[in-house]
Amino acid sequence: MDEKDPKHQDHDLLPDAQAELKSMMKEGVHHPSTKPVLTGAAIGAVAGWVLPVVGPIIGGVAGAGIVLYKRLRP
Repeated sequence: MDEKDPKHQDHDLLPDAQAELKSMMKEGVHHPSTKPVLTGAAIGAVAGWVLPVVGPIIGGVAGAGIVLYKRLRP
């Protein structure tokens, strides 16, 4: 096996993300991914508020998406 091959397949990312989000919605703040994703959303919103082109909504969504991706594919 080549060392450059990814450890995870990208085609499994969307079903994994969907399952993780459903689990987060079901368990609320008791789910281990909820707090880091909300923190990422807050940091992204602040960064988006500072940057005039992005805006806080897009920054928040981007921040949450990055943290969720990092939780799914460490």
